[in-house]
Amino acid sequence: MWLKSVNESIGVRDGYKRAFDLTVIIIAYILLLPLWLIVWIFVPLAIWLEDRGPVFYAQERVGRRGKHFQVLKFRTMIRDAESLTGQVLAAEDDPRLTRVGKILRKLHLDETPQVINIVKGEMSLVGPRPERPALTEQFSREVPGFPERLRVRPGIAGLAQVRGSYWTDPGYKLKYDNLYIETMSPWLDCKLLVLAVWVAIKRVFYGPDASVADNGAETDQTQ
Repeated sequence: MWLKSVNESIGVRDGYKRAFDLTVIIIAYILLLPLWLIVWIFVPLAIWLEDRGPVFYAQERVGRRGKHFQVLKFRTMIRDAESLTGQVLAAEDDPRLTRVGKILRKLHLDETPQVINIVKGEMSLVGPRPERPALTEQFSREVPGFPERLRVRPGIAGLAQVRGSYWTDPGYKLKYDNLYIETMSPWLDCKLLVLAVWVAIKRVFYGPDASVADNGAETDQTQ
């Protein structure tokens, strides 16, 4: 039922997304090549040295129009973490996190491999965060309008993420996800990418609940 409502409401202004994403990725990798080499060489090495486990972690998520895909991350938890607890949302002090994983999450480096998802066309740089199928089903039943966020490709950064934290209520996030979808533009994507970097830096120093000031990051409608 929720997927049918998504298919009936498709028609957003996202035609610029593919070219925008690839252009930004190419420029970022050219300008910051030494940094990316460090990330792609030393992060996998650190993960492997800690417990000799897999470097990457793939998990099924729901993307645009309800299509499932495998989202990629650097592994931040102990091996087979979900076999111990089942599919539960990660907590701030989650005991399943490895020592390297805690650092990666604090620096927001664990999601770096999702650039592969973007190149494949499964994700975008900016958009609502993708959820697992079970949580998508649950939130679609419990949060009115939740399926509307599936009108666009999910993203690494988003308006909901710079205005809240990982543990923010799904209904609160949905308000900003849908606001972004209705007002998306290349300029707004640029602004949110800059704000996402700023928020990541703030969270390193002030904790995971740090976000932009309430008057600091609305959409183009507030300009």
